Amino acid sequence: MKTLFYRYKSICESEIIEAFSELGIECAEMMMGEDSLSELSRLKEKIERISPDFIFSINFFPILSDVCNIYHIRYISWIVDCPVMELFYKQISNEWNRVFIFDRVQYDEVRAFNPDRIFHFPLAAGTEKKRRLFEKTDPALHHKFSHEIAFVGSLYTEKSPYDSVKGLNAYDEGYLDGIMKVQEKLYGAWIIEELLDERIIAEFKKCLPSFYEPVNESYLTDKITMAELYIGNRISAMERIDSFKALSERFTVNLYTQSDTKELPKIRNMGAADSITEMPLIFKNSKINLNISSKAIRSGLPQRIFDIMSSGGFVLSNYQPEIGELFDIGTEIAIYESIEDLMGKCDYYLSHENERRDIAETGYRALRERFSYQIRIPQMIIKAFEG
Repeated sequence: MKTLFYRYKSICESEIIEAFSELGIECAEMMMGEDSLSELSRLKEKIERISPDFIFSINFFPILSDVCNIYHIRYISWIVDCPVMELFYKQISNEWNRVFIFDRVQYDEVRAFNPDRIFHFPLAAGTEKKRRLFEKTDPALHHKFSHEIAFVGSLYTEKSPYDSVKGLNAYDEGYLDGIMKVQEKLYGAWIIEELLDERIIAEFKKCLPSFYEPVNESYLTDKITMAELYIGNRISAMERIDSFKALSERFTVNLYTQSDTKELPKIRNMGAADSITEMPLIFKNSKINLNISSKAIRSGLPQRIFDIMSSGGFVLSNYQPEIGELFDIGTEIAIYESIEDLMGKCDYYLSHENERRDIAETGYRALRERFSYQIRIPQMIIKAFEG
């Protein structure tokens, strides 16, 4: 079997390519370009030259969907982010799509557009590449990346286009601030869309001339865009700032990020971590690895959880509705349900080393046995070629 992997430098790509090779799938690669007209020509030339059995990408690219429809080739896309606005483009309905979505709520939003070709499918991670990294890494470097509490990722402050809104009236601004503060503290439920009416959406759009508009025909509504892209990202920034502010008052917290941490004077900003050579070492050697899911991920488990577990690290994550479906809470992963609970769980697991290590080891075995790429990719391909 042969695939064309359409790449854009996602951190998942290298391990998936390695898994393809181990599974005997010949993998040609093509890096995403910037010119859509020349991109179409490049894709057609590549397809005609290598004759792939399917085209694969991380996240959904409408141009790939259209090309696969022309050539009658299955297009397998694995959604690892949320929101992915392109899932609402009309190309989602194309016959040759096979779209695998990790977040069940996002899946429920779009499955009606192509019900037999869109699937709910949680994420995965690789272990062998990380194992080889750990074996060749000098002990001093392992020690360098050893922390009590660590987090790798953005604060979302730079990903919050909500902050560009200018001139919103005081009532609407107060109303939106109020519902965001409620949603920030609400785990396991998403209430934003039902609290947005057409009037406030229209006012919001007036105050944001750059409001997202799809470049192609789409099923996207302004309500979905406002709730997920603008308010969801804004709440993510609020939650991460509030969580790290509270934690840094009591604990030493190491934050690997390119975000501005000026609002967190007691945090240890370690700068960006290389996702291939450094991030796994942080996950393996830190006592507690935090996962604070983006609020736009309303039910599923983000890639960070799988990356931590595949490194043999201990995960302390916010509660997500799907978490108990995939892992045994308290045995394979630990969760918290509020900032106060987060503080208490950090206290507890820092002082219960054996229990923490047992959870990390059991979680690693669970990842290898149920959620490694070598297991999940064949399941995906079988599903994509059924019928």
